[in-house]
Amino acid sequence: MQVRYIDIIREGLWINNPGLVQLLGLCPLLAVTGTLINGLGLGIATTLILIASNTTVSLIRNIVPTDIRLPVFVLVIASFVTAVEMLVKAFYYDLYLSLGIFIPLIVTNCIVIGRAEAFASKQPMDKAFLDGLMMGIGFTLALTLLGGIRELLGHGTLFIQADLMFGQTAQWMTITLFENYRGFLLAILPPGAFFGLGLLIAFKNFMDKQI
Repeated sequence: MQVRYIDIIREGLWINNPGLVQLLGLCPLLAVTGTLINGLGLGIATTLILIASNTTVSLIRNIVPTDIRLPVFVLVIASFVTAVEMLVKAFYYDLYLSLGIFIPLIVTNCIVIGRAEAFASKQPMDKAFLDGLMMGIGFTLALTLLGGIRELLGHGTLFIQADLMFGQTAQWMTITLFENYRGFLLAILPPGAFFGLGLLIAFKNFMDKQI
């Protein structure tokens, strides 16, 4: 079945967004989005792994026996997760400490194994690459939006701790929207993540109806 490039882009970014439609990867989506930067960092890591695993799975799809394809796919994904974890730990150690266990847990993220099995194993390399990129960007957008909402309501800021990703010179990026803001505790607690995600899903459904 031929899949158009424009359809892959639309599916990943909006129509079949992993975080807002498929509701995959909810554990990291809800757990690390206390700030926008945390969401952005995990989103970029997941995107890199999606691209690498999708591309590799597409390249080896015709030489891997059907009965062992899932273990092989998991091994491929685990290899790239380990590589990305080591890179983050080496170059962004403070961000690595902030994200904690959720970088190695990308191995079990249903988005990654799901795209490898459902799409990359059936499509040529260029389309598998694009699918990984678009699904990763779609997931990153969901992470950063939810992180931004929770940070704004919880702390009254945006881009707090930007230095975790961009170095000490990026501290100027922090935007304080409410001076002397005492914070909304619920927003940065686990229930706030559920409420925030629910609002984002409701907004997307509303936009779909309008479109």
